[in-house]
Amino acid sequence: MQPVFNNANVEKKPYSAWSARIVQHPLFTKFIITLILINAVVIGLETYPDIFTAYKGYFIIAESIFLWVFTIEIILRLLATDKWYNFFKDGWNVFDFIIVASAHILVSGHFVSILRIIRVFRILRAISVIPSLQRLVTALIKTIPALGNILLLMGLIFYVFAVMGTILFAEVAPEYFGTLGTSLLALFQVVTLESWASAVMRPILVELPWAWIYFVAFILIGTFIVINLFIGVIVTNFQEIVVETKVNKEEDEEEDAQTELERLSNEIAELKAVIISLQEEKGVSQKNN
Repeated sequence: MQPVFNNANVEKKPYSAWSARIVQHPLFTKFIITLILINAVVIGLETYPDIFTAYKGYFIIAESIFLWVFTIEIILRLLATDKWYNFFKDGWNVFDFIIVASAHILVSGHFVSILRIIRVFRILRAISVIPSLQRLVTALIKTIPALGNILLLMGLIFYVFAVMGTILFAEVAPEYFGTLGTSLLALFQVVTLESWASAVMRPILVELPWAWIYFVAFILIGTFIVINLFIGVIVTNFQEIVVETKVNKEEDEEEDAQTELERLSNEIAELKAVIISLQEEKGVSQKNN
């Protein structure tokens, strides 16, 4: 995320302006993204015991470099913010800070397993650096409340079809529809379209040729309708996030332009006052002569 600062604070805090110029530079963002991806590759290589044992020293050095570069990045972003506590008003900034700070706190050998898991989460920092990923994840998060009714509808459909399946196919296919629980699990396999025809439906069709009506009806309702409702809600929220981001960007640009205009107006007013003062002094000296 780009730090928030204004011109007034930049004049008062030179280090803030210097940090902001670094953090907002496109090359800095590309460098951090590249480093996160390289870190991801290194973490993946560590899962191979032979490679890790042979180059353990290099892996330790690489981890130290990654950690301290990311630490410096967080410090620069903190300095670039007009007020340090504003940095933590952004959820992505909090996420980045916790991931990096945890690596320093849990550096003790007693927390090696937890530290390795946290290092894996460090890869997710790419989301906070890449704006398009931020918008996608934000859209998914905002989708959660809207999915309540859809989940309720899907739960009802699953329950109704599971009860029907248990009643109809318990004796024919007890491994799939012997109980309500196994029926729900079988329907979950069907709704994902994972081997539903060959593994679930066709063995039942041998005994009950009309069983295809049950499965086709469930797939049409469960997969092609309910799942598409999920996708529709996510796409709608994503479009709203894109529009909101565009509006916020335009408002920020307008605010920056207004601030710059006010600064120029103040400078012009000061320059005008200086000119008037010089003219008055010149008039006084001429009268004295």
